[in-house]
Amino acid sequence: MADSSPDLKAFLLATPFFGGLSDASLDLLISMLVERRFDIGATVVAEGEPGRSMFIVRSGQLVVSKLADSGRVFRMAGLEPGDFFGEMTLIEMQNRSATVVAETLTVLYELTARQLYTCYKADIHAYVMVLQNINRELCRRLRRADNRIAELQVLHASQ
Repeated sequence: MADSSPDLKAFLLATPFFGGLSDASLDLLISMLVERRFDIGATVVAEGEPGRSMFIVRSGQLVVSKLADSGRVFRMAGLEPGDFFGEMTLIEMQNRSATVVAETLTVLYELTARQLYTCYKADIHAYVMVLQNINRELCRRLRRADNRIAELQVLHASQ
């Protein structure tokens, strides 16, 4: 269970995931979060494994990587405090799309699909806000991916 201190509330409200939530809604979601700690080099989630939860980064640095068809592992992104990951499994109930490894000592808050469903039943407004926040972040990531793909096309065409 996560501590519901004012510092934690302020931190969470400043993240893209919890933006726009009322105090009561935020308190409900905080009561559902479970704190998880990971050592340097620990795998938080592995590509291809079943996933039924997402994580919010409280402290530490993590790296997201993906295994290509060629067998090579590619670094896709870095994560830092305030970022969240694993949310795709809450929406589509598919296996993990990437591996996330702690680069430093890391503290995360975990929210499961079951807890999110409990939120849906208890506070539909909070549930809708959370889904809108997730969708906004997914759109931002898709735009960044589009830009990277376009840059790679330009680089490939110039070779």
